[in-house]
Amino acid sequence: MINLEFVSSVEESGAICTPDSPMKTHTTFKIGGPADYHILVHNIKELESVLSLCDEYDVDYMLLGNGSNLLVDDKGLRKAVIRLGGDFKEAVVDENIVTCGAGATLARLCTTALSNSLSGLEFAFGIPGTVGGAVYMNAGAYGGEMKDVVISVTHMTPSGKIEIVPACDLEFSYRHSIYCKNNCIILSAQFMLTPDKSEDIKARMDDYMNRRVTKQPLDYPSAGSTFKRPKGAFAGALIEQCGLKGASVGGAQISTKHAGFIINTGDATCQDVMNLVKYVQDVVKKETGYTLEREIIYLS
Repeated sequence: MINLEFVSSVEESGAICTPDSPMKTHTTFKIGGPADYHILVHNIKELESVLSLCDEYDVDYMLLGNGSNLLVDDKGLRKAVIRLGGDFKEAVVDENIVTCGAGATLARLCTTALSNSLSGLEFAFGIPGTVGGAVYMNAGAYGGEMKDVVISVTHMTPSGKIEIVPACDLEFSYRHSIYCKNNCIILSAQFMLTPDKSEDIKARMDDYMNRRVTKQPLDYPSAGSTFKRPKGAFAGALIEQCGLKGASVGGAQISTKHAGFIINTGDATCQDVMNLVKYVQDVVKKETGYTLEREIIYLS
């Protein structure tokens, strides 16, 4: 049930609140029913106000980045989905250190580094997420990960305290950080980079992007790599080995371009994707002995 008084109070804070907002418009998979509220905050003051209102009106909430690693239930989310805009998209450069808000896209972060002749983030160019989301899951590609360049993160605790946490305390591992198991809100991150020639940095960025375009099904909605890489193997190779390229359930399909991706061919539901994931896991386990763990995050 939508509480219009809550909506009005949120908007009085300066944030933008949209009730009954379809999550398919907020995720790269283009799947998902409506969230009770979609809230865009522009600065720390608005964020604090919105969190206080969520507590006052007993509204559950979650933070959303670019929605690039998410699968949202067809019934939607009975909570407020909060996104960080405005000040949270800013990037500031001080010599070799870039401080970037959690709401900025990785593309913004990478191009800021490039324009200042700073190397180290080339691997992240083309990952369709935000800085906050990338830190949350220790995003990586082509041999690089967030843990290689992040030196600290500024977050807000559930009690509203703002803390700066050094990288050594973030518990980074494969597609994991401490934020996967706490309720702190990532506000910004600091990155230590290395000076280099801008033309060399751009060449590496272009190379990685060309590899993505060539090998990944970027012309269809997806949530990126569907499964985590099992030890000693590659998920896509195992799926292809089992003859599952092109397998489909409803509108969800194993990409014929890269078997590590499940794509939305146009009208896929969350249930289609979940059923296909289960089918792939069962076949791969039976045929190869490997257990595939889902990388995409399911929200309900």
